[in-house]
Amino acid sequence: MSDPTRQDENTVHYEGPAGGWGSLKGISRIYGKEWATPATLETLARQNKPGGFMCVSCAWTKPKHPHAFEFCENGAKATLWELTSRRCGPDFFAEHSVTELQDWSDYDLEQSGRLTHPMRYDPATDKYLEVSWDEAFEGIATELKAIDPKSVIFYASGRASLETSYLYALFARLYGHNNLPDSSNMCHETTSVGLKKVTGSPVGTCVLDDFDKCDAIFFFGQNTGQNSPRFLHPLQDAVRRGCRIVTFNPVREKGLIAFANPQEPAAMLAGKETRISELFLQVRPSGDIAAMMGLCKHVMARERSHLAEAHRHLLDLDFIGQHCHGFDDFVERIDATGWDEIERESGIARADLEKAADIYCDAHKVIGIYGMGVTQHVHGSQTIGMFVNFLALRGNLGREGAGISPVRGHSNVQGQRTVGISEKPELVPYDKLKDLFGFDPPPEKGMATVEACKGILDGSVHAFIGLGGNFVRAIPERGKMEEAWRKMWATVQIATKLNRSHLINGKAAWLLPCLGRSEKDMQASGAQTVTMEDSLSMIHGSRGHRKPASEHLMSELAIIAGIAKATLPTNPKVKWDEWRGDYAKVRDLIEATYPDKFEKFNERMLTPGGFYKGNPARERIWKTESGKVEITVPDGLNACGFADKPGRYRLITLRSNDQFNTTIYGFSDRMRGIEGRRDVLLISLDEMAKANLAEGQVVALETDAEDGVHREVAGLTVTPFDLPPGCVGAYYPEANPLVPLDHHDCLSKTPAYKSVPVRIRP
Repeated sequence: MSDPTRQDENTVHYEGPAGGWGSLKGISRIYGKEWATPATLETLARQNKPGGFMCVSCAWTKPKHPHAFEFCENGAKATLWELTSRRCGPDFFAEHSVTELQDWSDYDLEQSGRLTHPMRYDPATDKYLEVSWDEAFEGIATELKAIDPKSVIFYASGRASLETSYLYALFARLYGHNNLPDSSNMCHETTSVGLKKVTGSPVGTCVLDDFDKCDAIFFFGQNTGQNSPRFLHPLQDAVRRGCRIVTFNPVREKGLIAFANPQEPAAMLAGKETRISELFLQVRPSGDIAAMMGLCKHVMARERSHLAEAHRHLLDLDFIGQHCHGFDDFVERIDATGWDEIERESGIARADLEKAADIYCDAHKVIGIYGMGVTQHVHGSQTIGMFVNFLALRGNLGREGAGISPVRGHSNVQGQRTVGISEKPELVPYDKLKDLFGFDPPPEKGMATVEACKGILDGSVHAFIGLGGNFVRAIPERGKMEEAWRKMWATVQIATKLNRSHLINGKAAWLLPCLGRSEKDMQASGAQTVTMEDSLSMIHGSRGHRKPASEHLMSELAIIAGIAKATLPTNPKVKWDEWRGDYAKVRDLIEATYPDKFEKFNERMLTPGGFYKGNPARERIWKTESGKVEITVPDGLNACGFADKPGRYRLITLRSNDQFNTTIYGFSDRMRGIEGRRDVLLISLDEMAKANLAEGQVVALETDAEDGVHREVAGLTVTPFDLPPGCVGAYYPEANPLVPLDHHDCLSKTPAYKSVPVRIRP
């Protein structure tokens, strides 16, 4: 059997490990590009530490005992990006029209620097003009008062604090709607819906200590090396003590192959690296259900032989009998599924799946990890159900050292849901909101991202407020969406830097600059602390120490309070000025609204390593329809939602090493061996030969959906890359115009960015 972790040497690739000298060079390159000052190093030293600020990049947890440098390459890039010495103020906008800026790349827009002044778009001159904060708040309020609240969208990116998110959701409901889409809708909403359906909890069950006690870890569709590199430290520790790691991913991501720890000088000098995955199996995009079925099939075969030979069960029948519902139906499906079908749909040989399943059977405590490679498919929810089935076979749910652990993307995307950013009224304690604030919250279900997009397209959405993010760039169907966006009555964008969403405006538009998380937030009661929740359900305090980039900046919370106060009628129980002046009072409100999760919130918010908000599923309390873990039977083994056809490929959209979400820090995708460009089509050598394509050839991708709509991204350079058969890769968000708006997970409506039907046009 060939080494399953080895990259095809005839394709573009990276020879080194994740981390190592390459990581340090990547940080230094961005440090020089942003003209950062020496004080920046002091800021980085405070990152992800008690008394310091929490990284605005990924949502990986912060340890109780941090490393000397508790930041990764991408976390450092995010902070350096925020601390740039460049400024984008009134002079910049006086020089450049909005139409001109629409031709700039994402990278060049953000390289213009930090936004410094509140601005209003002037259609007559096609430029942004400086306004005062009071003028901005009154202008926005005038528009909001004239519009049906149910036609307004309040979008939140994943970086806003718990305090800001709570007030934003309260503002929406006081105003009269539940239209609260957030970035979770585009990444992990499949977890919030799919995982909750089968375990009763919308979040994972693991905490950091579990990684010190597990015997095996199974990864599906999660790129640790680029999306959450600090996770590599506990993985390295786990491997060194004997934990076995198995990874399933269409792309051989370096972080889960090998890691050189930059915080181990002797190992760095010796060129020593740790091999992370014992097995790295290239599953076909959308083939995870099939791979998991193969694992389960071999576990069942081992159970039967073990029972016959040793007269003991391999399965945890006590757990299955006491805690699982629907197990017998699933076993019938396992037995009815043949290995030929499993191998075809997964793209993995039976022998490799059996080897992986043997690792599972030999382990006492197993953790299951997954990311957007699972959630962003038409049947992503069913894949999550299959993963829970697999873990349940040996009782690896709701106990120490075991469990299921989705790795979230943006820094507080999980926490925003916890404190009320939700379009679903049933997920919010309306009784407490009514008592606290003396109003009746709107009972109607609101719009999430897909519904909001459809409302913009059909003209029923009249206004959009964006609390961070780059919504227009991140969504599917971008061509049609940009055209429809301009027909809205009003758009408001709250941001630190310029991006494309700020250039596609409604008839009235404002651009409001906010503080970065590393910057000091001074309010009436003094310097403020904010909080956020990480992927492992830990709550952390964060306090910035840097001087703000401009004296004209406001915090996100202050901006929301300012707009809300100007818009809403007076209510003696709603105290925007008090809350803006002292965020501790907002935390008191959060505790009063969610007492089971935030007891003694203000006292505990600076606990080293955070405090745990709790999770009933971790205690084996399953808040499902049956009161047990729902063992589900998938509709099929293919999660992509479309059939294979000659000439049709499954497109995977990827993020580069110099990127976080839609933010482009540079043009180095070092860990894939791609430098200096993003307009590439990644494809295997075998598929190149079948399609008669040559390296360096320029091609277009066309969506191969059966809806009669032509979608195309042209100018892509064919680049040989180690991928499974029948699929291609391209960068997100550049490939987003190829994604139909209705191509999403069936339950959560998360766009299926990881398996889009496309054809190649030479």
